[in-house]
Amino acid sequence: MSSTIEKDIVIIGAGLTGLTLAFYLKKQGKNVLIIEKSGKSGGVINTENENGFVFETGPNTGVVGNPEVAELFEELEGLCKFEAADPSAKRRLIWKKGKWHALPSGLISAATTPLFSLKDKFKVLGEPFRKKGENPEENLADLVKRRLGVSFLNYAIDPFISGIYAGDPSYLIPKYALPKLYALEQDYGSFIKGSMQKAKEKKNNPRLQKATKDVFSAEGGLSQITKALADKIGIENILFNAENTRINSEENGFVVQTEINHGSIQINAKKVVTTSGANELLNLLPFLSEKEKEPFQQLKYATVVQAIVGFKKWAGIQLNAFGGLVPTIENKNILGALFTSSFFSKRAPKEGALISVFMGGTKRPDIFEMSNENIQLMLGKELVEMLGIPDFSPDLLKIYRYKYAIPQYGLSSVQRFETIKKVQQKYPGLFIAGNVRDGIGMADRIKQARTLAEELA
Repeated sequence: MSSTIEKDIVIIGAGLTGLTLAFYLKKQGKNVLIIEKSGKSGGVINTENENGFVFETGPNTGVVGNPEVAELFEELEGLCKFEAADPSAKRRLIWKKGKWHALPSGLISAATTPLFSLKDKFKVLGEPFRKKGENPEENLADLVKRRLGVSFLNYAIDPFISGIYAGDPSYLIPKYALPKLYALEQDYGSFIKGSMQKAKEKKNNPRLQKATKDVFSAEGGLSQITKALADKIGIENILFNAENTRINSEENGFVVQTEINHGSIQINAKKVVTTSGANELLNLLPFLSEKEKEPFQQLKYATVVQAIVGFKKWAGIQLNAFGGLVPTIENKNILGALFTSSFFSKRAPKEGALISVFMGGTKRPDIFEMSNENIQLMLGKELVEMLGIPDFSPDLLKIYRYKYAIPQYGLSSVQRFETIKKVQQKYPGLFIAGNVRDGIGMADRIKQARTLAEELA
């Protein structure tokens, strides 16, 4: 049995990008349909409630990195409620030589911290006067060593990149992976001078002030955001459990073919937006040439293992921080841990603790292939040491694996971005979105969707 549907715009993927895009397009009166391969909306965002713990099996938090995040919550008022992290979340811990140390938050703490060498502390003082880089393809490790020193790379930037990208600073290119950081040096000549100038600009722009940089979730978990978006879009405008989806370019638009419950569906649309990862794009777009496919095939992904660990009665160190990050130089098996119940409410029993631990990444892809038993043994050994618990006997332990967790914006990124532009010009009405471009964070996804909605309208 087959059927044909006519739509203005088809969106592939009901994750945060696709849902946000559809939400804004619907507000503008567009006839939109989302095609989703799984049986639910939200994509990798998923909140679970078990045994008194509320936890995320995908992204754990977002950052209000741009005004679009705050404005989306304003639009969804009454359907989901913004939850800012407790102020303790501003405190970040770094593991060094058997102890946790707080990452400096000001001049005094930066001068006294044992994380950085004396030489590099003095080097920071000269950062505003240092010559700006001239190589747009310089990797992050080289950039940091040049401007701040080796100890800053080892005990600030390396663990930070582990927490955000699960990646390697020597692979990532700031121009693509951290464009705001890159722009500070290129536009202002210095990280410090650039940050000060940006702060002044923000004071004079009420809309920019909405970008508070706060860590956020929604009350009840991140799934409340995607649920609210799906409710606004209308469940009748989302096709779930879609298999073998293919997009074909036609003279007057596009034909999207998919299968649901062994029945074929054809959707005719003037415009199509993909929000899928590079690993799925090539099947979605069979008309791409081998040359056009190459940049997507080259995109490297970090494989990540996430362990959700819950204790009904906490007996370890005080978890008054966002979490702890572990530098590569310390030779541990974990990348870091988020102390979720310390900064979001109602995530664990009153005297308990909920912790999300991350392992693997681009530097330890072998962990992804390990058995749950071996992962649990490594996890227990390191958490007993790092968190001061008497033994590893959690009341909740869940292990999740993500083969295509986080795309790594390396040197090949420029070729990918250029190819996306050329393909979109070659096939008018096709838009390639998602985290293959424009950043990997939740704020990036929301901003991309909002910008694309304006363009499509």
